[in-house]
Amino acid sequence: MLALYARKSVERENSISCDTQIGYCKMMIKPEEQGEQVVTFVDNGFSGGNVNREGFQKMMRLVRQGRVSKVIVYKLDRISRSLSDFMNILQEFKAHHVEFVSSQESFDTASPYGEMIVKLLMVFAEFERTSIINRATQAYAHRSEMGFYMGGRQPYGFELVPTVIHNVKTKKLSPLPCEAEQVRYLFAVYAQEGVSLRKLRDILIAEGRQPLNGSHWTTAKLSTLLKNPIYVKADSEVYDYYDRHGTQIMTNISLFSGEYGAQLYGHTRHDPGNPDWSDMKLVLLPHPGIVDSGIWLKCQRKLAKNRQVTSSYSNPTSWLAGKVVCEKCGHTMTTIKGKPNKNGELRRYFNCTGKSHKKTCTGPAVSTYAEDLETMVHICIAGKLAELKGTGYHVRRADQTEHNALKLKIKAIEQSEKQLLDTILTSGCNEDLLAIANQKATQLKRDRLALYARIEELNSREEKTDAVVNLPKLWCTADYQQKKSVAMIMIHKILIREDGSTQIIWNI
Repeated sequence: MLALYARKSVERENSISCDTQIGYCKMMIKPEEQGEQVVTFVDNGFSGGNVNREGFQKMMRLVRQGRVSKVIVYKLDRISRSLSDFMNILQEFKAHHVEFVSSQESFDTASPYGEMIVKLLMVFAEFERTSIINRATQAYAHRSEMGFYMGGRQPYGFELVPTVIHNVKTKKLSPLPCEAEQVRYLFAVYAQEGVSLRKLRDILIAEGRQPLNGSHWTTAKLSTLLKNPIYVKADSEVYDYYDRHGTQIMTNISLFSGEYGAQLYGHTRHDPGNPDWSDMKLVLLPHPGIVDSGIWLKCQRKLAKNRQVTSSYSNPTSWLAGKVVCEKCGHTMTTIKGKPNKNGELRRYFNCTGKSHKKTCTGPAVSTYAEDLETMVHICIAGKLAELKGTGYHVRRADQTEHNALKLKIKAIEQSEKQLLDTILTSGCNEDLLAIANQKATQLKRDRLALYARIEELNSREEKTDAVVNLPKLWCTADYQQKKSVAMIMIHKILIREDGSTQIIWNI
């Protein structure tokens, strides 16, 4: 059997077609081979970087079965552009007594000279492929660093609008008001204590907040969205976050003003000695961010820890801990996990320590599930807070903007100090250069301390507002520690009666 193989590269759209390649291959069939069976194998639109190609694998199965006597290709690199892969294929051809012929390169694989020529040709084929990849990678990186949106799936919450960057017509992201508001809501809910990706999805479904593009929320989609810096208002805190994780930040630090979104590109590498290390790069894009950095960073910390903590199952305790008391014996009740229900969920419930530890009480006859009690108490506290009025303090918006600008200046000074230190260490015994460097270092330190002093001044300045604080609204977004603190202040104890009913005894 004669096997004719053709492949068209995805990396070079103008490469010769598979039909033309097969035509050249047929011209290599000798007259004495005209009576043999000819089988054609084609992989149209596949890279030569690997051998996981349907047509090629079908041909190799016939080779291994001993049914192929000769393989004919248009050019050597149609088989593979990887030298190591090609050498393995060539060895397999030899093991099964398969002759290998190229219509464009003259060689005889049966001779040592011909085999050497094949290897040399493959070296240049692999070099060409690597060069193509490097050029594409460098072009992508350059365009990214210039602030171009690099395509891919359009992020939810944005649309693409025409723009001009560096005299080049391109497109940039622009927030879609309705979708952007929904994105902000996703981040705000997930940032709350005890909200996992699964619970976030359930909340969105229960509230009817499905994506406005007609799709559906999944935990995978939510995770991808929450990790994306395209949404954050990138400021000095975001700069520090990526700087600590070893990300190469391509945009000047002075532009991290809390206005623009960011784009992350590159490949994460896993180094056991340094799990945060990567060769990812971050660049600011010319579109406005839609999520405040504080909320975005809180979500990143949750995602990084991979803790899908829910108030129903995973949380080992309750924000009501220490307040729940068995009315029958007066002992406190603690949360423990029960056996999985039919859905495989572990529900926490309150257990009387007088029963489990002291052996002096039989405890309530009805189980009190932690989630149910927390929900009921949460509603009761909201009602109490609605009756209260109060004033609050807030830092002026102008101070917040100046605070971020000061932190960016400090970061820039720290970078200058590091560069100066490198200069001092490499200057040898050049006394004049050392004197200048030390003078500059002293000035940088003085500037840095002055900036820190200004930050302390801003932190101590608060402006009283006469606006009434919406305590119920704040309570709805309270995290675990905030709920625990409020419960400690407002609640004296919660009695659990033998029949499972409850009574809240308030401090206020």
